[in-house]
Amino acid sequence: MIKSMTGYGRGSFESDGRSFTVEIKSVNNRYLDINIRLPKQMNALEDNIRKFVSSRISRGKIDIFITQDKFKDDDIKINVDEQVARAYYNSFIFLKEKFNLIDDISVSLFSRFPDIITVEKKDEDLSEVWNTLRVALDAALSMLIDMRAKEGVKLSKDIIERINYIKSLVKKIEDRSIDVVEEYRMKIKQRIEEYLKDIDIDESRLLNEVAFFSDKVNITEETVRLYSHLDQFASSLNSLEPIGRKLDFLIQEMNRETNTIGSKTNDLYITNIVVDIKSELEKIREQIQNIE
Repeated sequence: MIKSMTGYGRGSFESDGRSFTVEIKSVNNRYLDINIRLPKQMNALEDNIRKFVSSRISRGKIDIFITQDKFKDDDIKINVDEQVARAYYNSFIFLKEKFNLIDDISVSLFSRFPDIITVEKKDEDLSEVWNTLRVALDAALSMLIDMRAKEGVKLSKDIIERINYIKSLVKKIEDRSIDVVEEYRMKIKQRIEEYLKDIDIDESRLLNEVAFFSDKVNITEETVRLYSHLDQFASSLNSLEPIGRKLDFLIQEMNRETNTIGSKTNDLYITNIVVDIKSELEKIREQIQNIE
C-alpha cells in the first residue's frame, strides 16, 4: 500500500549505562533529504545513521534529532585544578582582609569558576554507542513509517473514489460522442435542405461528409488509453514499492488524453465534462505530491 511522506516518530533505548532519544519528522519532498542533529562527539556516526534511514525510506525531507540522556560512569571525568583553586582562595582571603569583607567562601562560590572544575568526556567506543543508538533509531523509524502508512491508507481511499468518478465521466463522454455524430448529420442535412429546397440531396456526398466528421471527432483511442491509465493508476496504489514518481507520470498522461478529447469534440456537454475530469485529476495530483 502507498505511504504518505508526512509523519513523526520517537524512540528511546538504554543499555550499559548509556541512553538515547531519537525524534524523526518527515514532510513531502521530491527526493530523499536527510538532516541530522546529534551531539558533537557522535559526528562520526552520521554516515551510519544516513545509511540506516535510507534503507527504509526512499522519499521525503527527514529531520532527525538525537540526544544522549545518560552516559556511562567512566565516560565522564570531573577534574579539579587544585592549584587554580588555591590561587582563587588566597585572592579571596586577601580581599576579605583588605576590605574587611564577610567571610562567605564556599564550594558554591568555587563552582562558579569554570577553570577550577572541568568536565572531561572520554572518547567513547563508537561501535558500542552505535549498537545502543541503532535500537532507539529503529524504534523511531518504525513509528514514523507506521504513521506514514496509516496516512497512505486515507490517501488511497480518496484517490480510488476520484478514479471511479472519472471513469463514470469518461463513460458519459463515450455515450455523448455517438449522439454528436448523429446530430451533426441532421444539422448538415437540414442546412442543405434549406438552401436547396426542392432539389434532391445527394445522400452519398452527405454520408461522406458525415464520415469525415465522424473520423475527425473520434475519441475511441483517447478513451481507451485514458481507461488504461486509470486502471494502471489504481493498481499501482497496492504496490509495496515507492510509486510517487510513477503516479505523477500517469497523471500527466491522463491530462494529455483529456485535453485531446476536449480539442477533438466541439460539443458543450463534453467540454463541461472534460473540465470536471481535469478538476479531479488536479485534486489527485495534489494528493500524490505527498506519496512516497
